[in-house]
Amino acid sequence: MRWESLFADLDAQMEELEAAELASEVADRTRREVAKFRLVDRLRPTFGHPVTVFTLGGGKVAGRVAGVGSDWLLVSEGRMYEALVPLDAITGITGLGSLTAAPGSEGKVAAKLTLGYALRGIARDRAPVAVALRDQTVVTGTIDRVGADFFEMAEHGPAEIRRTRDITGVRTVPFAGVAFVRRS
Repeated sequence: MRWESLFADLDAQMEELEAAELASEVADRTRREVAKFRLVDRLRPTFGHPVTVFTLGGGKVAGRVAGVGSDWLLVSEGRMYEALVPLDAITGITGLGSLTAAPGSEGKVAAKLTLGYALRGIARDRAPVAVALRDQTVVTGTIDRVGADFFEMAEHGPAEIRRTRDITGVRTVPFAGVAFVRRS
């Protein structure tokens, strides 16, 4: 009888050790998998979700996720405005939920939708914009042309259409200086 009790106790201890080892292995594998996720992978499944995005320079953009590129996030701020936010300007986001897309599952075309691509679309539309810079400056005008890592904009009042007589200057803005671009 004593031997049976001893073996039963040893079996129970072995089962506890195996369960603890399995839990440790699962936790380690989970940490390794999460380490592969990029911010863009967290953003892609949140299309249509309400979020608040905090940016360098103290900016804040609130609305619904309207698009995600390889290095940018588009937030629809109601019916009037959209804000294009470079991912490297984001200091925090609330409202993402728990979903995450598989790393690299965006496809080849989506991976090429860079900030330059999105800015070229804004320039093509000739839409007036307000550009919040990372130094907390806000510049208004129309984006005229977009290079590989910069854009040039004709500065004019926010309510004005781009006309030569209304342009107060031309500003070259490196992508690295942008906190977000808001257009109506």
